[in-house]
Amino acid sequence: QVQLVESGGGLVQPGGSLRLSCVASGSIFSINAMGWYRQAPGKQRELVAVISSGGGTRYADSVKGRFTISSDNAKNSVYLQMNSLKPEDTAVYYCNADIRRRGVFYDNDYWGQGTQVTVSS
Repeated sequence: QVQLVESGGGLVQPGGSLRLSCVASGSIFSINAMGWYRQAPGKQRELVAVISSGGGTRYADSVKGRFTISSDNAKNSVYLQMNSLKPEDTAVYYCNADIRRRGVFYDNDYWGQGTQVTVSS
């Protein structure tokens, strides 16, 4: 099995910063991409940022210039540095990974349990 575990959420004032971390563990052969999604109350889950195993990145327009995604392939980990946070960034943030497990010949999508980020004064 594969597990994704997030950490780093919390309460921060507008303009502040937070860093989210996510580590994948289990029977992993390879990770094609890792990313972050978020879901605010009453809204659909949306892509925040994604990074491929080769280092290519993609961001939602709403976070460009404020958030930075990075990864450590040796640690099966992905990070999201969030700066200049706004109240509209408040959401549950989910880690996502496209993973091939050992012994299988297809990829699966995995999700973490989510971590709450609240931006409020």
